[in-house]
Amino acid sequence: MPYDHRKTTRRTRTRTRGLALALAATGCCAVLAGCGASQASPSDGKSTTSPKASPSGTAGGAPSGAPGDAPSGTPGTPGTGLSLAGRTVVLDPGHNSGNFRHSREINQKVNIGTNRKECDTTGTSTNAGYTEASFTLDVTHRLRDLLAARGAEVVLTHDADRPWGPCIDERAKIGNAARADAVVSVHADGSAVGNRGFHVILPARVREGSADTTKIVGPSRELGERIADRFARATGTAPANYLGSGTGLDVRDDLGGLNLSTVPKVFVECGNMRDPKDAQLLTSAAWRQKAAQGIADGIATYLEG
Repeated sequence: MPYDHRKTTRRTRTRTRGLALALAATGCCAVLAGCGASQASPSDGKSTTSPKASPSGTAGGAPSGAPGDAPSGTPGTPGTGLSLAGRTVVLDPGHNSGNFRHSREINQKVNIGTNRKECDTTGTSTNAGYTEASFTLDVTHRLRDLLAARGAEVVLTHDADRPWGPCIDERAKIGNAARADAVVSVHADGSAVGNRGFHVILPARVREGSADTTKIVGPSRELGERIADRFARATGTAPANYLGSGTGLDVRDDLGGLNLSTVPKVFVECGNMRDPKDAQLLTSAAWRQKAAQGIADGIATYLEG
């Protein structure tokens, strides 16, 4: 996920290869902030539940015949103009559909500032086998187009253009190297049936080892609050009923993608793939467009002040 470019208007540059070169010059690699499943033993990735169907890795989203499958909406919101011109947004599609074929690589531990954690996980999936990696890439593509239509320079940490990863530390480095005005890591949770709704994960104040989130805690909270508000409006879904006390916000100090970030960053868990009702929404292309719109609106209101 992201890169070094000149600012452009109405033009998205998905800089996976370009960023790889830029990061190589600075000693960095491509990065992906791990995801924030709400589990007894939280990690940057979801629990590695094996999907019932092989991950497709395509940007097209839900498998053929998925509930609510429909073409994506027209990018952009009327009247927004180029309000984000000159701003850089890094988007981090959670996980990689190829991770399940590279268990050795993704199980290797990397430094997350406060300790060491696995490079990444496979992510979760619906009971029907629609993978989190497919969901996150689809929503990210829609979100990229919406932000680009407003004039933002958009960088992706990856675009399904590598066999696995990037690792959680690499994902953080991408946002830092891009000097992003905002970084959003897109995910879906893998919690228990009955646990429904979205939540936004915010960085806790961490100052330990090579991690120091002191400067980003405040702006990241503002970014997260704006996204939570606009996500609820756009999708019509409620904040998670299983954490955050109904606020849709969850503060965590155990995620390398947040601990290693030097720029404002949040994770958005769009819903719970393991709950049948949430899964029906997540597998709908029309709903995914609403989710992307809500996140885009939240980012825009944050950056526009």
